[in-house]
Amino acid sequence: MATCAELAGVDAPKNLDSISFVPTLTGKSDKQQAHRYLYWEFYERGGKQAVRQGKWKAVRMPMLTGQTELYDLDADLGEETDIAAAHPEIVKQLESLMKEAHVQHPNWKISSQPAAKK
Repeated sequence: MATCAELAGVDAPKNLDSISFVPTLTGKSDKQQAHRYLYWEFYERGGKQAVRQGKWKAVRMPMLTGQTELYDLDADLGEETDIAAAHPEIVKQLESLMKEAHVQHPNWKISSQPAAKK
C-alpha cells in the first residue's frame, strides 16, 4: 500500500504496517526502510505461522500450538536443517514475535488448543 501511495503521489492511509519499497525499485536500496520482522500465516491443513528476523526464520505448525522449527537462512536457504534445539533463546524470541503479530479474526478460526485425539 505504501509503495502504491508513494508512486501515486498521495499519502498512505494511517495505521498501516506497510513500508514503501520505492527506494529499492529506483536503485536506492541504501535508503530502503525495513520492517523489524516479517510475519505470515497460512490457514490450510491446520494452519502454519512463520516469522523472519534477519537471518533467522521460525516456522510453527500447527499454528499456535505446534513445535517451532528454526532455520539460519544465511547458511541454509533451502530450510533443510532445523536448528531449534541448538538455539532455544532465538526460538523463544521468534515465538514471542509470532504471539505479538497474530490477530484472531472471525473469518479464520484457529483453535489455540491442540485438537482432541479420537
